[in-house]
Amino acid sequence: MKSRYDAETDALSVRFADAPVVESEEVRPGLVLDFDATGRIVAVEILDASEHFTAA
Repeated sequence: MKSRYDAETDALSVRFADAPVVESEEVRPGLVLDFDATGRIVAVEILDASEHFTAA
């Protein structure tokens, strides 16, 4: 599993597998699931991430 935060776009991405993404679905505003060819979730993207998390 790999995670990456891009401060410029304020997006957090969590990648579960190296499989190519063939479809993406925004399941809630700002929450995107990426799927492989078999329909398995390979990544999650959180857009405007700073609005969804509190500072620790």
